[in-house]
Amino acid sequence: MKINRATDMALRIAMFAAAAQGRATVDELAMSLVLPRSHVAKVVQRLSRAGVLVTIRGRSGGVVIAEGADNVTVGEIFRAFEGDGEVVECHRPPCPLSANCQLRIELRRAHEAFIGVLDDVRIADLIKGSPGELLRSLSVAPPGPTVVTLA
Repeated sequence: MKINRATDMALRIAMFAAAAQGRATVDELAMSLVLPRSHVAKVVQRLSRAGVLVTIRGRSGGVVIAEGADNVTVGEIFRAFEGDGEVVECHRPPCPLSANCQLRIELRRAHEAFIGVLDDVRIADLIKGSPGELLRSLSVAPPGPTVVTLA
């Protein structure tokens, strides 16, 4: 099964925010995760509506993981971005086998098993140990003066 790009980005942004020690701007998220800024902004909005992120407006604004959202499961984020639809479209164009199709039933079972595995994985599980350290190391430090020391 292949997930869409927005779902992939949402999972990475949620992991980054959960591992972060503070706020991150959309620009910082895009730079740190090497993602297009415009896509990051849209995904952040959706994650905010889903209660995974809190967005703070203004000069010292940014995004942070919502309280308790590190316990959100990968399955919940997956469903928020992918929906609960069928794996195959049997009605566009209409399939003559759809009334008694065993394939559709088995694909639905496989999809439910896939989601079931994702429902057992929390965002907090994904950032334990070295993955969390790696995510924290990706944080882009705010630009400041460059100090050059001559020996």
